[in-house]
Amino acid sequence: MANLADIQVLVIDVDGVLTDGTIVVNSDGSESKFFSVLDGHGIVLWHRAGLKVAFLSGRKSQPTEHRAKQLEVEYVFQDCHDKLDAIEKFLQQTKLTPDNIAYIGDDLPDLPVIRYVGFGAAVANAVDEVKQYADYVTTRSGGSGAVREVIEYILKNTGKWQGLMDRYLPQR
Repeated sequence: MANLADIQVLVIDVDGVLTDGTIVVNSDGSESKFFSVLDGHGIVLWHRAGLKVAFLSGRKSQPTEHRAKQLEVEYVFQDCHDKLDAIEKFLQQTKLTPDNIAYIGDDLPDLPVIRYVGFGAAVANAVDEVKQYADYVTTRSGGSGAVREVIEYILKNTGKWQGLMDRYLPQR
């Protein structure tokens, strides 16, 4: 595990991490997903700390694009069947190193990335192999605040959390 202070970008798998993995296919062929408000506010806090977020998904989905826009997520990679290749290209483009990346995943396609980056996290309902190789396993499941949990863990362990709390705990 890399030094958490080196983390500059949080890369998040979508289905099973930002969502509970359920995909609703509507009668018109469109799809719906459920995203956690806790995770969304966690991403807002991450941005306020001066850090960046990327979504990385093996599927292409309009709801993912919409959620990324709502949360002002700068990087969105969809239809990525080789997630490690996508991360390596991202690192080349941004001149970052694996130690600058934290990643949250839940399933076997996430495993190569979790093993490669500086900090790999697995959600509570991830498959066993992903949990085995993760630096951190959440107590919350995907779609139920697991992303927020990882964000708080990193921000608290790098001394960035308390400064963010000032807006919520004003002096009276």
